[in-house]
Formats: sequence, structure tokens, C-alpha cells
Amino acid sequence: MSVQLPEAFLDHMRDLLGDEYEAFLESENSCGFRGLRVNTSKVEAEKFEEISPFPLKPIPWIPNGYYLEADAPASRHPYYAAGLYYLQEPSAMTPASCLPVQEGDRILDLCAAPGGKATQLAARLGGTGLLLANDISNSRAKGLLKNLELFGQGNILVTSEGPERLASYFPEFFDKILVDAPCSGEGMFRRDPSMVKDWLEHGPDWYAPLQREIVMQAARMLKPGGLLLYSTCTFSPRENEGIVADLLEREPSFRVCPLPEYSGFAFGRPDWLGREAKEREIPEEILQQLKSCVRIYPHRMEGEGHFLALLKKDEETAGRDEGREETRERKQAVSCPEWERFAKALGIRIPPESLRLYDKKLYSLPKPLWNHPIRGLRFLRTGLFLGDVEKQRFTPSQPLAMTLKKDTCHACVDLRSSDQRVIRYLKGETLELREEEQSGELPDSGWCLVCVDGFPLGWGKLVNGQLRNKYYPGWRWQHAAG
Repeated sequence: MSVQLPEAFLDHMRDLLGDEYEAFLESENSCGFRGLRVNTSKVEAEKFEEISPFPLKPIPWIPNGYYLEADAPASRHPYYAAGLYYLQEPSAMTPASCLPVQEGDRILDLCAAPGGKATQLAARLGGTGLLLANDISNSRAKGLLKNLELFGQGNILVTSEGPERLASYFPEFFDKILVDAPCSGEGMFRRDPSMVKDWLEHGPDWYAPLQREIVMQAARMLKPGGLLLYSTCTFSPRENEGIVADLLEREPSFRVCPLPEYSGFAFGRPDWLGREAKEREIPEEILQQLKSCVRIYPHRMEGEGHFLALLKKDEETAGRDEGREETRERKQAVSCPEWERFAKALGIRIPPESLRLYDKKLYSLPKPLWNHPIRGLRFLRTGLFLGDVEKQRFTPSQPLAMTLKKDTCHACVDLRSSDQRVIRYLKGETLELREEEQSGELPDSGWCLVCVDGFPLGWGKLVNGQLRNKYYPGWRWQHAAG
């Protein structure tokens, strides 16, 4: 599909790219690429290659990323409902894959919706540490939360706050921060033509001050020795090298780190700042650091346009921000007999010291939040929502089901993906179980985990050979193929 590109944009790209401009222009008039990223917290990439219902082609620079054919119905397959993969443009997988993650890290994804990068970071944590995923838009944050819970991630805090307010709660708190900043979207024009209209209304000059403020607040929240990855999906030097240079000027404790090299990656271009660099009198030492940034161009690689810069904060910056006073008493773990009976019956193990009960809803909090005050924050989720406790009964949640494994759950109904009952389950229908499916360890009645090919989908309740559907109504398939 050919996109009508603004003349001002084309003139700017012609000036920047020189001899490469014609190849770039040709790529802008071609089709983009679909991508699929495997959720490695549920299945290894190699294993998914064996069971994938769609033809896959590896994305060379993303270990668990694959190109997907344009007509593959990947969002309407039961494996999608099981959270085995995320559908994401190939270049957009790069920032989260380039941020070094270690188990136990405290990570912030500051502009996280709809959740492509957040799900990738959470999966790499392996159920340890903490991922705070934030989006200032509450409606977008709701979609972000669903994607994280679909991926089976419980070590999360999902918020909808401005960066400055978050910084007042979490000064020098995070080991790693990802800032995939709102931008003019020049790198996404061929994929999303509506971005052209936004560019005409809000171009680089409008976005740069916003990006500058976001990055500065992120810098406040990074621990000494921590890493911050700044990314955009635009080509504009003002929104890319210009923002990084500004951070380096205002925060001398930061320096740019080299990113892994891959054939097709283009290095940063401080020379593209031109007049801006002269007017701001950017030091030469900073300009040289900008060469370690990376650009992805659609005429060099099979993906959309992207920019990345990895920055490290010096170790000797501790204590510059004293943080905020704690404003409430620290809540302690709770005892919940209803949960204990349920968990014992199904073989579910959750650290008892992580349990918190709020308004008859039971949660398991990640350890970094056990004693950290968050009262007053606009949050959508703190930790793993386990279920509802009411009238001496425990009703398990959909997010809990997505974190479990077939082999460790004592009561499980496992259906093949080719079984039409899977689609009926996802629609919310009651299922009849076959005689052989009612034998073994499956109880005659009570809660059970419903799986597809061994991967959890949600809950059901057994009653006289019937599986009463407890799949979360908000996730049910309304027009699924039979």
C-alpha cells in the first residue's frame, strides 16, 4: 500500500540519507512485516517452532522473534489465548531485547501500553524481581494489564501516572528502565498511515520537550549503576540524538553504552544535529558518545524505523535524592484459610509472606513491594491477583490460572487445540467431559485448571461430569471461528 508522505518529511529524509534516500523511499512504498514473539516464560522458542500452527521465519536479531505471514490468523488461535506469544512488529521487539535483564531486577517500563515491551521484560525476569509497567492513559493501561496477565506475569505493578509523580514514589529504585517515548512516529508511516496526520499536527518540535521531561524523570528513578534504554519509532535527530545529548548535558552521571552490533544496524549520527549542536554548544565528548546509538531503517532491515540508546548511570551518585517519607504503616502478610484450602487441594504454592488481602480480594505481592509505600498512586494491579474471598469461599482469578503449569496442578482438564471444545470454552460454554477424561486424579467435583495442549487457558468447575465454564467473561471470544 502506497502512503502519501508529507513533502517536508521527504525533504528532511533526503537531506539526512543522501545516496540512501531512493532505497528508503522504495521501502516506504512496500508492505511492512508482521511479527510474533514467543513467551519464553511458558514455552521455549525451539519448542514453539515445533508446535506452531503457522509458518515461521526467524527474525535474525531477536532470539525468540519470528516473521509471520500476512494472512496467518494468529490472534484467533487457542495458543494466543494461552499467552504463548505476542503479536508485535519486528523492530519494536528490539528495545526490550537490548536492555540487559537479570533475575531479581527491579524494572520500570515507563510508557508501556499496549504491553509489547512490558511482556517481553516480564518474561525475561522469570517470575522474580518486579516489573512496574506504567502508562499515563488509564484506558491504555487497562489493555497493558490484560496483556501482562495473559502472559502469566504476576511480579508486576501496573500504574497510570505521570512520570514526575512516579519519581516521587520511586527515587533511585530501579535497576533497569525502558523509556519507549511517545514520538512523531516517522518510522511507522507505512505500517500506520494515520501517523502521517499526527505528524502534520504534532511533529518533532511538539514531541521533543515532552520526551526531554520524561527522560529526566526516568533518570531520577534509576539506581546508581543502573541502565536506561531510550527508544523511539522516529528518524528525527531532534527526538533521538538531541534528547540523549540533553540528558548527558543535564545529568553528567550518565554515559552512552555500546549496543550489540547486527548487520543492518546503523550507528547514531551526531552530525545530523547540525545547527542545534552549535547553538547548544554541545561538547565534543558528548557528540562522540552519540555514535553508539542505533537506528533501524526499513531499507536496511526487514522492519520499521526505530532508534535506541542505552545509557548507564555512574555508581557514585547515591544519596542525591532522599526520596519521600513513608505515609502509612507497612501492611503485613495475612492468613487466609479459604485460600489455604484451595491451594492445598490443587497443589498451588505461593509464598505465604507475600499474601495481602484488600477489600476481600487476595493478592501475592512481589518482594520489592512488601514494605514499599504506594498509597496514593493510581494503580490497576499490585502483584498477582489470586482471587476473591467471601462467605468462607475462595474463587480463583483468571490471572492466577495463567501463571500455573499443567504438571504442578492436581486438577486439570487438558484439551487438544484441534478439539472444538476449546473454542466453545473460550466462548464461555459449558463442556461435557468424556468418560476417559474423568478418570485418574481428576476429582468428581470442584475447581480445575483448563488447558490446551498442556498450556493453561482458565478455570472450570466440575459438576457430575460437566465442566462449568469459569473463563473470565471479559476475555471470552465473541466471534471465534468454530
